[in-house]
Amino acid sequence: MPIFVVTKTECMTSLQEGDKAPGFSGIDQNKNKISLHDFKGKKIILYFYPKDNTPGCTAEACDLRDHYKLWLDKGK
Repeated sequence: MPIFVVTKTECMTSLQEGDKAPGFSGIDQNKNKISLHDFKGKKIILYFYPKDNTPGCTAEACDLRDHYKLWLDKGK
């Protein structure tokens, strides 16, 4: 499953569970530019957080990492 980071957003939007994500682009772990549109029709995990290096974001990132296999299994 691809991992990518959004480095700049043009407009911050508040999303609720079940909302469709707005279109955006970012850089993946291999420094390739990709966009949400590239994954149309595929299951992906989008992980957003408001600020780097905060205790809450670190805990959430660790939880995502620790349960990565579970998420992959759900995507089958």
